[in-house]
Amino acid sequence: MCSDSMAAVLGLIAGSYEQVTFGYRVKTDEPEWTAKAEFTHHAHTASISAAAASERFVVTGSKDETIQLYDMKKKIEHGALLHHDGTISCLEFYGTSHLLSGGEDGLICVWGTKKWDCLKSIKAHHGHVTSLSVHPSGKIALSVGTDKTLRTWNLTNGRSAFIKNIKQNAHIVRWSPDGDKYVVVVKDEVNIYDLETASVTATMKNPKRISSVKFLNNSILAVAGDDENVRFCDLGKEKWVCEFKAHENRVKAVDSFEMEDHCVLELESPTLLMEVNTTARLTCLAVWKPSSVQPPAEELAAPTTTPQELIQELSKTKRVRIAAEEVILEDESKPKKKKKKGVGKKTTE
Repeated sequence: MCSDSMAAVLGLIAGSYEQVTFGYRVKTDEPEWTAKAEFTHHAHTASISAAAASERFVVTGSKDETIQLYDMKKKIEHGALLHHDGTISCLEFYGTSHLLSGGEDGLICVWGTKKWDCLKSIKAHHGHVTSLSVHPSGKIALSVGTDKTLRTWNLTNGRSAFIKNIKQNAHIVRWSPDGDKYVVVVKDEVNIYDLETASVTATMKNPKRISSVKFLNNSILAVAGDDENVRFCDLGKEKWVCEFKAHENRVKAVDSFEMEDHCVLELESPTLLMEVNTTARLTCLAVWKPSSVQPPAEELAAPTTTPQELIQELSKTKRVRIAAEEVILEDESKPKKKKKKGVGKKTTE
């Protein structure tokens, strides 16, 4: 994936307690990678809590209740999304066409990236939404919240497919790349769920509280937390397979990307390619890569109510391309009961 000049350059985006977003341009076509500060942006008025990247856009969420947009191709600020009341707790793109956001107000919002309008606002949890994850097919999403529930959402109608009481406040949920399993993180434990049974198949315990996880492939999960180490867990074998010191203190966020000639799955400690000191207290991280487009999905499933029905629906058809103007919700043409507060679109250099 890195054979062309586009992939020889990538962007690292980091948010901070100091309200500043840092952007670095990293050159990867040399033996020693180099990072050049590309921008710093002080668009938020409170600490930054979440970041995500698509092929074109980078978004950051904050305790100031706003989501700030950055157009990485035009290198301009693209405005702000204003719908949540409270901290933005999680952000996730689905391909290039949609962004999902979750907040302390209990809402999950689905945004269309063509006009940046709020296509759907879902009252997802009675407490805060702490994390969300979209299935690789784009048909369903998972969310966890402070109401101690794990909820599955049908993205066709924006309704809950089913609810699982997990009796604990989970703070991370993630689908595997193949979509056949998902992980739920509670404090220092990674609970591995099977999609077919919606039950825990194994639990892996980290030495410290976990702050971030990232699937490197369908079996290997990178885990970071309140110590200086990053650990790789083989979910199939249910064991830790690699551990290395990444920082001098706790690790706030971990992300990954695919490249030719580089393999992060060797079970020896990986080699440090580059580091940069922002002098700020970083809170979140995203990798922007021009070619990092997720496989698009076909039309979404009809309403379902059980894990078994979801399995049947997800196995029916292969993924195909969705036209850019289509949305993942069928009823966008219906009048919205609650309008978004506003979308600013500043385009100053």
